[in-house]
Amino acid sequence: MKYKTKLLVDRFSEIFSGWPGVECVALNEAALPDTLDPYFALIMDVYYTDTIPGSEERYSQFGTDILAFETSHFGSKDRFLIGDVPVRLEYKSTQTINEFVSIADTDLGRIWFIKDSGTYGYYRLAKGEVLFCRNNWMAGIRERLAKLSPEFWQQMRGASQSRMEHFLSDLGAAFIQEDDFHYLISSSGFIKNACLTLFCINRCFEPSHRAYYKQVLDLPVLPEAFAARLESFLRNDAEMTIERKYNLAQLIARSIVGL
Repeated sequence: MKYKTKLLVDRFSEIFSGWPGVECVALNEAALPDTLDPYFALIMDVYYTDTIPGSEERYSQFGTDILAFETSHFGSKDRFLIGDVPVRLEYKSTQTINEFVSIADTDLGRIWFIKDSGTYGYYRLAKGEVLFCRNNWMAGIRERLAKLSPEFWQQMRGASQSRMEHFLSDLGAAFIQEDDFHYLISSSGFIKNACLTLFCINRCFEPSHRAYYKQVLDLPVLPEAFAARLESFLRNDAEMTIERKYNLAQLIARSIVGL
């Protein structure tokens, strides 16, 4: 973490830890690269058990150097700039998080609530760098996430694999119809769900989209030649025609289903 980033992290951690209702503060990995990285953003998750200050009071506490402050309709997110640094703050109720985690570990009958949204929410809980914790609540959440049953992963794999196959079918239809727009949309949906299926097979939570490519290639269980096929699928040159890309997608899908 760069010194400039650390100063801001310490500044906001001190503010949040002073709010009695805040249980935990975690830093998103998007803040770890250099501030010149296009993906850089200072993203912090603030978990609270009781009320937190309203948007106007938060604005006044954050300092006089913040620019373009905006908050979501329900006040659950703040966004602004400090110099050229984008800051995003998300406020999350511990009660809501407890229910969210319960779906994964003790209440699989409600897993349909999260099947379409993937596992990124769990990734943020499990991987965020804890900056402040009033009690051991976050430790308990992470312990639960580390012990999810095989059934959870099987159900999540089934959902993502089904979507992958659906987008593959759309990909073929778009190819036959020479529908470039639908083909582009289907390609994106296909490769995202192909990767998500692999994360589920490896019992890993999916990262943010910016980290998909690197982390999926580091998974221990992958189909044969997956890395080369993924690289070819992502190419946008004259040699990689729509027909060849569709045929490659079929190979990728079959190899994942076979795992």
